[in-house]
Amino acid sequence: TMQEEEFKWLLQEEVHGVLKQLQDILKEASHWFALPAGGAGGAGKQENFVLSMLGTDQVKGVLTLQGDALCQADVNLKMPRNNQLLHFAFREDKQWKLQQIQDARNHVNQAVYLLMNRDVNYQFKTGLEVLKLMDAVMLQLSRARNRLTTPATLTLPEIASSGLTKMFTPALPPDILVNFYISLNKLCLTVYQLHVLQPSTTKNFKPAGGSILHYPGAMFEFGSQRYEVSHVHKVECVVPWLNDALVFFTVSLQLCQQLKDKISVFSSYSNYRPY
Repeated sequence: TMQEEEFKWLLQEEVHGVLKQLQDILKEASHWFALPAGGAGGAGKQENFVLSMLGTDQVKGVLTLQGDALCQADVNLKMPRNNQLLHFAFREDKQWKLQQIQDARNHVNQAVYLLMNRDVNYQFKTGLEVLKLMDAVMLQLSRARNRLTTPATLTLPEIASSGLTKMFTPALPPDILVNFYISLNKLCLTVYQLHVLQPSTTKNFKPAGGSILHYPGAMFEFGSQRYEVSHVHKVECVVPWLNDALVFFTVSLQLCQQLKDKISVFSSYSNYRPY
């Protein structure tokens, strides 16, 4: 019948058209995430970003990003208590890997691998087979996107014991904690100022749980000392290629969904056939 012919065409031609489109989009996206060994091309170049936040000059900074690596961070912090200026930067020999970008890249690569496994000569036999492939690809793309949109929740002791604290020169004072993370298309730096809780005041001690951002008043114990967060400064910068990557994920997920919808429409015409 006419419908069978159309469905055959869909399975043979159109599916591969969409797979090719998806591959092109995701290969483009993986260029940003990947780090070419030769340093040539998109993510090979180092980019500087100025950290800022409206209405505050308490924290200023410049970050240097290369793919998934923070190569340099230069931060000035004006202490609210005494207006003393603190300056700290990454040690020359240190880089900080942004796990979220690494993970997103791995998911993109996994999606590309799934698509390349079905090359142009591959014959899809059933609609179900296409649906399964689309679901597998969509899972990887959603995970990639979620890694960028949803930073990890951390407890204050986790932040205090993270390798990040050892990255700076001069060393961070014991009453300062820092955390870097990606949120959507932004690279964020949070600086926590702490004060030590005296033993006499710890009767109301209640340690804070995990959070993306902790607020003044949050308490925690670290190295047999009890602390409270007194000030929090959050500064951020937009990373344009992260913005592009998020758009690409959205477009790719829509392409997958449209193909799924087409297949499902055909399958519902012909319930009695094993598509």
